Amino acid sequence: MTNRKQLFWATTALMSGVLMAGAASAQSTASQMADERATNLGEVVVTGARGPRAIEGVVAETNPKSRASITEAFIGTQAAGQTILNSINLLPGVNFTNNDAFGSAGGDLTIRGFDAARVSLTQDGIPLNDTGNYAIYSNQQLDPELISRASVNLGTTDVDSPTASATGGTVNYVTRRPAKDFGVILQPSLGEYGYKRIFALLDTGEVGPWGTSAWFSASKTVYDHFVGAGGVDKMQLNGRIYQPLGDNGDFVSLTAHYNENRNEFMPRVTLAQFNAGNAYDRDDYNTIKSQATAINPSNTGNIRGQSRFTLTDSLRLTVDPSFQYTLAHGGGTQTMSETDPQLRGNSTAAGVDLNGDGVINAATRVTLFRPNITNTHRYAVTSSLIWDAAEDHQFRLAYTFDWGRHRQTGQFGFIDANGFPEDPFAGRNGRPVKLPDGTILRRRDRLSYAMLNQISAEYRGSFFNDAVDVTLGARAPFFDREMNNYCYQRDTFNAYCTTQVGTDADGDGLVTFPVSSMNGSASNEYGAPRSFDKKYDAFLPNAGVTWKFAENQSVYASYAEGFSAPRTDDLYDVVDVNPEPETTNSYDLGYRYQSGSVLASVAVWKTDYSNRIVRTFDEAAGLFLTRNVGDVTLQGVDGQIGWSPMDNLSLTGSFTYTDSEVKNDLPNGVVNGVPQFIKIAGNQLVETPDWQFGARAAYTIGQFDLGLQGKYVGERFSNDVNTEVAPDYLTFDLDVRYNLASVGAGGSYIQLNVINLFNEEYLADISTSTTGTGQFQLGAPRTAMVSLRASF
Repeated sequence: MTNRKQLFWATTALMSGVLMAGAASAQSTASQMADERATNLGEVVVTGARGPRAIEGVVAETNPKSRASITEAFIGTQAAGQTILNSINLLPGVNFTNNDAFGSAGGDLTIRGFDAARVSLTQDGIPLNDTGNYAIYSNQQLDPELISRASVNLGTTDVDSPTASATGGTVNYVTRRPAKDFGVILQPSLGEYGYKRIFALLDTGEVGPWGTSAWFSASKTVYDHFVGAGGVDKMQLNGRIYQPLGDNGDFVSLTAHYNENRNEFMPRVTLAQFNAGNAYDRDDYNTIKSQATAINPSNTGNIRGQSRFTLTDSLRLTVDPSFQYTLAHGGGTQTMSETDPQLRGNSTAAGVDLNGDGVINAATRVTLFRPNITNTHRYAVTSSLIWDAAEDHQFRLAYTFDWGRHRQTGQFGFIDANGFPEDPFAGRNGRPVKLPDGTILRRRDRLSYAMLNQISAEYRGSFFNDAVDVTLGARAPFFDREMNNYCYQRDTFNAYCTTQVGTDADGDGLVTFPVSSMNGSASNEYGAPRSFDKKYDAFLPNAGVTWKFAENQSVYASYAEGFSAPRTDDLYDVVDVNPEPETTNSYDLGYRYQSGSVLASVAVWKTDYSNRIVRTFDEAAGLFLTRNVGDVTLQGVDGQIGWSPMDNLSLTGSFTYTDSEVKNDLPNGVVNGVPQFIKIAGNQLVETPDWQFGARAAYTIGQFDLGLQGKYVGERFSNDVNTEVAPDYLTFDLDVRYNLASVGAGGSYIQLNVINLFNEEYLADISTSTTGTGQFQLGAPRTAMVSLRASF
């Protein structure tokens, strides 16, 4: 039987030629090619397969930047259907907090102190962050069985990264290539809390006169939440067609993805509720409640093209086009009187008969479903010209175009007799609440266009018999936002959609409305509907050098500048706000040791983070507005090690120390002409633990593969003033696989996964505050599941 270390080396290589698994760690086709030479130098050949060195998922990185990766084989040890973001949680610098044990209810990511909205997530080179608020939706990612490798760039991007939001680094994952031979995989899974999942994949193998290959897959997942009402109902469809063009590595490929989620929000708790000790009681709803009408449905999909063409012996062209579609929302309920002023609008009608009894009555209050819908159409292309000027010198020129139409609406809908929304997308797809003024009842109504044009260039060279590798590059993003707001705006999060005529009592251009269930107070002032444009650009250089000073040892240094343009939610406000883009300057100095049995790396790093965007109180406006509030310094040290002391045993570990310091206080209005501030200078960033540790032990005995992994996360502050702290926690996961060597065509097994083996009670994702109390997502309790994988 192939020993475990050999298995992990061998199964990382799914691609031949220039598209080998090692190169696939980068984002686009061009970045994969640009990494080709460095990857080739780091390869080994084991049992006839070629791939980068890896020990239990720890990969031998060669780029002159801080990067960490996981392999396909490691991903396979994790729970079936698990989000890929949870699988990178053991990597240095990374902290992912899952909302449940199975990965389809959402979660949150931080990297070196930067939250998910400041981290670029890409799949096969296409950006997956929301075009408006840059959010990452962990529960909508590709089925893990289809991912060949995932990598994290800590604090940096690739030179052609198609993003306007990556101040904190990038997460890149790559879709598997079709197999050369026909094959079928059928994988059912069962687990606690009613967990049921089925995954199926068909590989066509190479067919026809040109060696065309393809695969098609489908999965279905259902389960209940471990606390609160409701659960998850998820379906995913995927497929890929791959066509090689000759024998020189040229190809064209088309991949399609569709994901449909139907799930309820899980309840959050306060620190006091958690400390009371009853937070995990599924039958205790005195302090923790969840309604089936608080839902979070999504329909997402994309089509991704990749291609490479050899123009001359030294010149190659890559073109990667894509299209993405999103329809999603997070919704709750709103109770309204049938004579609410917003229902009447500018009409003379008494109101709306919401309950259908034929009478409009001020005393009749009806609960409606109030969604927060986003619908996005996004088109992009990333292309590069790569010139091999000489064996040791390569130049690349790249262009990226990314255009998104971002429609944010909130058409109210009705709730049926069982307490569920008539339609998961409320009045958009179902029966709306029609008003007598000819409009429908809405909570917001925005149309935005986001357009990125980016030019980038890179040089890679090797010197002194390949002892020194140098990378020099720069990208220049030009980012435009065209924004249209069709409602009156109170602040970023609260709009008032009406045909009523507001009152401008003080002549400041802001208006008030009669008290409504939506505006809450007659004193609240609103900005009028308007259209406006914002433009941002930057020049972002990066540089890196690696010196291989001994056979198995090297040091590297890198510098990179980052950029994050303001989000739509930063710009839609009661008055015109104009925060500057956030920027970062990141420095890394690292050491790597890479031998046959040990892979180790350590890096010291520093990031100067400027123009941090925060909502603070503005005395003149009398409310909270978005603005730049100053700088943050983040610095630390992180590293990882993989050690295989014998053929069947692998030990891996990682550590992260992060020191964060906020440099400026938060503005908090003016009293008697004196500016006021909330004292936070010198404090730590919220959600940023000082220490994190990850470790894994894997052992093969006979037909059994055994794995035990743990993650420690230190204390995290939940408010900016650092007066409330989430306790540290330590969780362990177990995986046990029995290989069914006599079943199918190889690759068949039964696998048991136990999440949070010792049933640690802990707080996961945090909704932070400025001075008050945070809201926390409970960490998943001990949860077991079993999968049967039949491969033919």
